[in-house]
Amino acid sequence: MKRLAILLGSVTALLVPAMSDAAVTKAPAPATSKSDPLTGTERLDGLLPVYVDRKAGRILLSLPAPARDGIAARLLYTNALRTGLGSAPIGLDRAQPGPAQVLVIRRLGKKVAFELENPRFRATGASASEQAAAADAFATSTLWLGDVIDAADGRMLVDIAPFLARDTKGVTAQLNSAGEKGWKLVDALSAADTNAVRAFPLNLEFEARQTYASDTPGPEVRNIAPDPRQVTLVVRHSFVALPQPGYVTRAFDPRGGSFSTQTLNFAAPLGGQIVQNLANRFRLEKIDPAAPRSRVKKPIVFYIDNAAPEPIRTALLEGASWWKTAFEAAGYIDAYRVEILPADADPLDIRYNVVNWVNRATRGWSYGYAVSDPRTGEILKGSVLLGSLRVRQDMLIYEALVGAAKNGTGGPNDPVQVALARIRQLAAHEVGHALGLLHNFAGSTQGRASVMDYPAPRIGLVDGAPDLSDAYGVGLGAWDNHAIDWLYGDPAGTNPDVAARAKADAAEQAGLRFVSDENARSVSASQPWGSLWDDGADPVAELDRMMQVRSAALSRFGPAALTADEPVAALRRKFVPLWLLHRYQVEAAAKVLGGVTSTYAVASGAGMESAPVDAAAQRRALDALLATLAPAALDVPDRLIAQSSAGWSGESDRQTDIEVMRTAGSAAFDPLVAAQVAAQVTLGAILAPERLARLADQHRRTPDVPGADLIATRLLALADANASDPRLDAVRRAVGTRIVLALARAAAAPEAGDEAASAIDQALRDWAEKQPKQRFRDPADRAWALSTARLLLGDTRRAAALAAQAGDIVVPPGMPIGG
Repeated sequence: MKRLAILLGSVTALLVPAMSDAAVTKAPAPATSKSDPLTGTERLDGLLPVYVDRKAGRILLSLPAPARDGIAARLLYTNALRTGLGSAPIGLDRAQPGPAQVLVIRRLGKKVAFELENPRFRATGASASEQAAAADAFATSTLWLGDVIDAADGRMLVDIAPFLARDTKGVTAQLNSAGEKGWKLVDALSAADTNAVRAFPLNLEFEARQTYASDTPGPEVRNIAPDPRQVTLVVRHSFVALPQPGYVTRAFDPRGGSFSTQTLNFAAPLGGQIVQNLANRFRLEKIDPAAPRSRVKKPIVFYIDNAAPEPIRTALLEGASWWKTAFEAAGYIDAYRVEILPADADPLDIRYNVVNWVNRATRGWSYGYAVSDPRTGEILKGSVLLGSLRVRQDMLIYEALVGAAKNGTGGPNDPVQVALARIRQLAAHEVGHALGLLHNFAGSTQGRASVMDYPAPRIGLVDGAPDLSDAYGVGLGAWDNHAIDWLYGDPAGTNPDVAARAKADAAEQAGLRFVSDENARSVSASQPWGSLWDDGADPVAELDRMMQVRSAALSRFGPAALTADEPVAALRRKFVPLWLLHRYQVEAAAKVLGGVTSTYAVASGAGMESAPVDAAAQRRALDALLATLAPAALDVPDRLIAQSSAGWSGESDRQTDIEVMRTAGSAAFDPLVAAQVAAQVTLGAILAPERLARLADQHRRTPDVPGADLIATRLLALADANASDPRLDAVRRAVGTRIVLALARAAAAPEAGDEAASAIDQALRDWAEKQPKQRFRDPADRAWALSTARLLLGDTRRAAALAAQAGDIVVPPGMPIGG
């Protein structure tokens, strides 16, 4: 998720017969004359009658006569992509859903308006006039106006085919905001598909083929589309009955670990909160509400996409099924299950929660979406999108670590078996999102407490060789069981929200950690407990250990990482994740530096205090981070330089092109670029501007905390120190260039604050002024030092240019590494 920052929309199980089309009636519509609008149509009975004219391309929606306010129907509207673009960076994936919105269909004279209500702003429980005042104060959105066709029985018909062909999914915006430019919907090449209309008792499903064009397509579209100037996608539109009354909302708690739907209630009493948040969750109703444990009226069922190949499909089913134990522990018997999607089922049908297997041209994120009622937060549909190339990236890493010859051997170091273990965890993680749960990036600091963390493969060393026998955990962790109990548990005889607060209090008092995206995803984040792809209770000790694992793995890396039919040129790609094996543990250790522990506290809870990390721990973190910049740690062995310089005569592959490091021309591997790439990872973490600002303030109050001046001085000392081997001196100079550029950039960053910026600037000037007075044993050292000093002592424009050059070395993408 990326992103998860990522906004996850929500929708829960509808009370309909699962996978049943029995209630749908199809029949030719009677026509009395050629002028009858129903002539040539076929009637489908469902939520609303629909008349389909396949020859003329009309889709007539039959609506009841409007009430006095003109409203004929109020529904939920959502859309999704039935076909995808196939680009991981752009993200227009097959089965990608949009949010659910309240659609009002209103007659305006000879027109019918499709209008989105604005339920976020309300006056809950107030008088009718107060509720109307709140609703009238905020804008609605009219999506479309169509012509009314009056039917003889008093109903009205409207041809919705033009509406379905519109870009209600926001494809144009998503293309243009992803670096692609100039994309527009082509009306003449877009139309509703009359062959794809389906009607069910509580939902109607429609599709349209939409074509988007640009005269300036970007590299992603050029890599995929047959004609890169235009791409065609199939968009699904769903009209859904509003959920039946009876759903019980749950008040959001920042400690609970759930997604939420936000509302503004202008009827809140003085002293109460106008801004209110409702936790997103499925509707689970016990058959016996008074029983501590009971069966439910309608279980939550997730279906695994039958497009996923075996043995991956079975692994997905097994991992997604882990949540069953959490619901059992929360008091629900057989309330959650996972099955394989039947061959004739429609994965986009609003009634089915589906784990979709999604192919893309390059590896990318997997997502867990929840489509929800915007009025209550009730989840109506879970839609998980698993990128199929993620497991391939896992295999690439495991083969680099233990060798491709172990594929299919069935042992604990078989890359295939380890990849399947990761797939189980990934299925549980993304289904967790679809159930309403946020990330918990603190899980790895408490013994795999949560599948909602991003797990690094736990790589051991056995007889000096990498070992994957404990790469991934099995089953849910302590946080996961608590989060389901908090979100879904409803003990009899107790106010549910009061009970939920008590559970959050208990978890807080027990020290069960929770850190989500806003406190973990950025490299500059302050929370030392929250990191992505890290491992271990002590991030600094784990960094030291990972450097040992990395060294052992690099000493064994070579053609053994390749399968029998792979070209040797593939070593360049497999080398990158091994060379940067420590990159995420570097970020985790860097969060100790300038770190501030904090919790998601509430006034009545236990954990309101936040505090800087102990100064001694911060100094230990700095030592560990600087050790990753040692020339010996960044020197590529000669044999790997030769092996990684093999040529390739076939067509280029974008997946490889974007994941390898810059060469020294053609296929020639450049070891000094590799050194600078790894150095850039560490320097970016240490010198994150917000971290420097925190360090300056903490050093002011506690002098033992490393200040920005100490960090700059120690980094520049690495550039100065003569190595024992002239070969390592070249690595030191290459890394020294990165150090100087990174420091110059940090000194120019406003987020670093004046205190840190001035300290770094002065350290750079002191270092530069010292260079002409130095005695150099190596002419190359003298040339590098004096040249760099002249640049640093130049005017401010030159310093700004130096800072801008800090991005010259491109670090190949890492995330998602398979999580």
